[in-house]
Amino acid sequence: MATTPAPPKTPPKPTWDPRRPDPPFPWLRPTIRIRLTLLYGGMFLIAGILLLSIIYLLAAQAVSTGNEPLFKIVSGDAIRVSSDKCPAVGSGQQSLDEFNAAISNCIDHQRQVALDNLLSRSLLALLGLAVIAFAFGYAMAGRVLAPLGRITRTARAVAGSDLSRRIELDGPDDELKELADTFDDMLERLQRAFTAQQRFVGNASHELRTPLAINRTLLEVHLSDPGAPVELQQLGRTLLATNERSEQLVEGLLLLARSDNQIVERKPVDLSEVASQAIDQVRSEADTKGVEIRGERAPVVVQGNGVLLERIALNLLQNAVRYNVPKDGWVEVTTEVQHGQAVLVVSNTGPVVPAYEIDNLFEPFRRLRTERTGSDKGVGLGLSIARSVARAHGGHIVAEPREGGGLVMRVTLPV
Repeated sequence: MATTPAPPKTPPKPTWDPRRPDPPFPWLRPTIRIRLTLLYGGMFLIAGILLLSIIYLLAAQAVSTGNEPLFKIVSGDAIRVSSDKCPAVGSGQQSLDEFNAAISNCIDHQRQVALDNLLSRSLLALLGLAVIAFAFGYAMAGRVLAPLGRITRTARAVAGSDLSRRIELDGPDDELKELADTFDDMLERLQRAFTAQQRFVGNASHELRTPLAINRTLLEVHLSDPGAPVELQQLGRTLLATNERSEQLVEGLLLLARSDNQIVERKPVDLSEVASQAIDQVRSEADTKGVEIRGERAPVVVQGNGVLLERIALNLLQNAVRYNVPKDGWVEVTTEVQHGQAVLVVSNTGPVVPAYEIDNLFEPFRRLRTERTGSDKGVGLGLSIARSVARAHGGHIVAEPREGGGLVMRVTLPV
């Protein structure tokens, strides 16, 4: 009795980098830290401007700018006054009225100079305090948001398939610690689910390979009989080739499942050759239904798994042949390079497909105007498998209704 293979201990590493490239000027990003800094500093700046305005108004009211002078000379003889800051006072022969007016103007001027000095020095002090406030706000915002940075780094590590990482945030029991603990619980459940999936893939790999290996052995034993009829030998070779293709398909699908929908082992594959192989497999069915297969296929080399890429073309061709018009139908298969990407296009005649039904065609067990019903045309998994395989290769598949009926299926893959 065969033993069940043990699941891998750690998740596989993807070939893609989940982290986005850093921007050319990271300090210009409108991060939460920058926004909190602007909020703290802006509030301080507004409060400082209001406080400065109030102080200035109170100081201006206290010195009574523009009112009557506090004193004036009403009489006197031989009064001589000189001032460096008020040269108009005591200059030449002045009457008492002229002298009092000069004194009043000088006092008003000195009061205004004092208010201007108060305003300028206050603005300089406010500017310095604003710089300190912004720096202090930036430092405090970084300290407050440090747990979020730790959560982000852990999430990036998890995005790289390292499900063993945990945040394990210590500190006060606040909202950030609650978020980190919730994230750790989610990672724990994800790791258990991922491990269970890998265990299932390992078990399925054993259960699927065993009957195919038995079939291959039986066929090889019958083919080794020299007395077997020619027709039986031909049938045996056909079945053996079919069994070998099934084994390759199982290996490809299991590889896809293990790699978490990412193709790890990539080799150069000619997309035109893949399409030709798929056409050869559906040729007899197309001839039986009277469907013509045509189209020019230019050589296009992509990096991927040849068996899985052949499955895309085969599924599309089978759908195009089976869901076609009863008479004078055709299927056109082309491969080419467009805008630096490989493109496989499968167009066919057939019934009119409403645009709102297109998305349903890619759902498992869904067909046009039917859902989860039996059919002799398939089990309803062809397009969903094709889409999954295309995504695993870094590409995508798009379906468009064709004018006059039928569909245009376009598969785009990176070269």
